[in-house]
Amino acid sequence: MLIKLFIENYALIDRLEIDFSPGFSVITGETGAGKSILLGALSLILGQRAETSILQNKSQKCVVEGSFSISEYGLENFFRENDLDFERTAILRREISPSGKSRAFINDTPVGLNLLKDLGDRLVNIHSQNSVITLNDANFQLAVVDSYAGIHAQVDEYRLLYSGYRKLSGELSRLKEEESRAKSDRDYYQFQFQELHTAALSNGEQEDSEQKLEILTHSEEIKTHLICSTDLLSEGEKNVLSQLSEISVHLRELSRFHPDMKELVERLSVNQIDLKDIASELIRLEESVTVEPEEIETLSTRLDLIYHLEKKHHVDSIGDLLQIQQKLDQRLQEVDSMEGRIKELESSLGEERKKLEARAGKISGLRKKAIPEIEKKICELLAKVGMPDAKVKIELLPLDEPGKDGSDKIRFLFSANKGMEPDEISRIASGGELSRLMLSIKSLISQKNILPTIIFDEIDIGVSGDVAGKVGNILRAMGRTMQVIAITHLPQIAGKGENHYWVYKVTDNELTHSMIKKLKKEERIHEIAKMLSNEKVTDAALKTAKELLLA
Repeated sequence: MLIKLFIENYALIDRLEIDFSPGFSVITGETGAGKSILLGALSLILGQRAETSILQNKSQKCVVEGSFSISEYGLENFFRENDLDFERTAILRREISPSGKSRAFINDTPVGLNLLKDLGDRLVNIHSQNSVITLNDANFQLAVVDSYAGIHAQVDEYRLLYSGYRKLSGELSRLKEEESRAKSDRDYYQFQFQELHTAALSNGEQEDSEQKLEILTHSEEIKTHLICSTDLLSEGEKNVLSQLSEISVHLRELSRFHPDMKELVERLSVNQIDLKDIASELIRLEESVTVEPEEIETLSTRLDLIYHLEKKHHVDSIGDLLQIQQKLDQRLQEVDSMEGRIKELESSLGEERKKLEARAGKISGLRKKAIPEIEKKICELLAKVGMPDAKVKIELLPLDEPGKDGSDKIRFLFSANKGMEPDEISRIASGGELSRLMLSIKSLISQKNILPTIIFDEIDIGVSGDVAGKVGNILRAMGRTMQVIAITHLPQIAGKGENHYWVYKVTDNELTHSMIKKLKKEERIHEIAKMLSNEKVTDAALKTAKELLLA
């Protein structure tokens, strides 16, 4: 519950700090005194958007901080899941700078606005004049039934199962679409693969073939040069080897007279051996080079095929072509295996569907069981607020397909007067009737101790007199199980509060500020009397005010 609220530099509020109590509290004050400003400031720490227009002093930041007692509401997991420190008292703070920059904190840890709102929704429910439109919302109506039936845990389990079912269904749809596209492309993939497979490519083939073709194409020229080289080296009349032999003879003769000649003879002998090997290799090469037009044509055709495939697939090597061939083979295997995977998914989806429908059926049964009691209790509460002939009928209708909340949709029907058949709320209820209907529904939910704090902003719209007192009784009863704060203009409701806060305006240095104070008993009597008698407080009004406080 809300235990303290601090506001600084927000609209008409310069600086304000107020403690709140458990149970039922009322806030009163003249129109324009700043009651709605309080709610606006509170909304900031509940995650609402803000603008710099709210700054009273445009050169200073706005700060709103709320302290909440949260130990009894099972929020430990929420804090753990969001990496926040859990304390029995949670402090939510919001800062708005003059530049418009907004910062949010939970227990002094910076957080995003969505996370602040998520926690705020679990702590405070603000019921304003516009909130009655949610009565027509199917999700709200379903939440009312589930809250009263106490089946949130079962619904959460169902939603988890439903999420898995939807994921599996989405995977199946994706796979079927992929299979459909793949099958239409299968022939193309098969042709591409078969073309590469038939080519029987091998790494290094292109380089070898290009080299062979180069030799064969220039075979005559190669043979001519090899023959000439052989003649000069070993075959001609005055070839190099024969001349070296003659030189060796001369040097051996000289070696008898000059010792250095012996070394030269040995060196020359070594060179002769190398040159003889070269001559033999030249002869071998010349004999191996042949003119073969058929092989040239074969190699040219093979290389043309390789070049064509490389150009077609926008690559420049056989290695790349072999990778493409492998990928095409994998793709064809995937297409062939998709049918089996689809059958497996269809089988799994069928099993999950059975589980989902079984779980949804149990939830539907619990809802159906709770609905008569909900209808009865809402009608009893409506009778207490001056609508004894009101009827509420809740229809539980089946969905064509299981949804995120089960296999049902809920429709609230309402009639305020005897002899009128219940119809959709949006068609039949007036503003005052909507307010009392929403009050009755929230009162019913409060009995389940689900909401920590609820704030009613002028729930008394459209009611007066004895009905206002009955509304006050309901609010006071709600305060026994939760914190209830009501902003009201009606003394009958103000008199029911266990605590009374008064909002007022003061002017100083030509500036107007909104203030709030908790009233003592005598101050409460005077404030309620003023609400009863307008400007001049009469003795009769004071007497009535005392009676209202004792009622």
